[in-house]
Parts: sequence; structure tokens; C-alpha cells
Amino acid sequence: MKIVEKKRSGIFGLPLSCTKYVIDEEQVTIHRGFIEETEDYALMYKIRDVRLKRKLCERLFGLGTIICYTGDITSPELVIEKVKKFNEIKDFIIHASEESRQKRREMIAKNFEMP
Repeated sequence: MKIVEKKRSGIFGLPLSCTKYVIDEEQVTIHRGFIEETEDYALMYKIRDVRLKRKLCERLFGLGTIICYTGDITSPELVIEKVKKFNEIKDFIIHASEESRQKRREMIAKNFEMP
């Protein structure tokens, strides 16, 4: 499954920003910018915790902000701001990160098994 969402404005929840979020089973990627583009990402197994924040203006327009706390040095927090599908995205990240960590543990354990 792959989720693509755009950051929306606080006014009427319109997608007026140049920020795009791409979330799949392997990683969370944030594309920002128009003139100067920046791309931040974190692998799913590095995501430690997820927080959902909703300010009053976000609640009025059906938006939410998701904060992913990672074990990554370059981006310890990935902020997915003002998105419509916030509950779906949050639940997907929680489950996908846990599955990814479990697969990684199994792979590491398999590599250390004695023949």
C-alpha cells in the first residue's frame, strides 16, 4: 500500500503547499519546495513512536498533523503537517513500522544462526 498526501493550508484545508508526503511499507518520504527542493525520509523500522496533533483550526477543517519520532540522526522527527487522511496515515505508520522492525529482527536472527 502506498499513501500520497499533500500538505494543506490552515484556511479551508486547501492543498496550496509544495509539500508532498509519500508513505509506503518501507519508508516515509517528505518532498518540500518549489525552487529549492528538499527530500527527507525515514525507513519504517527506524520509526519509534507516532504522535497525532490537531489544533482547533485543523479540527474545523478535518485536518491533522502526525509527528514520527525516529532513531535517525539526520531527521529525528518527521512532521506530516495538515493532512486529510491523518487517522489512516497514523495507523498505517504504526503497523508498518512494527512489521518492519519484526522483519528486520527475523532477518538479523537468521544471519546469526549457526549452520
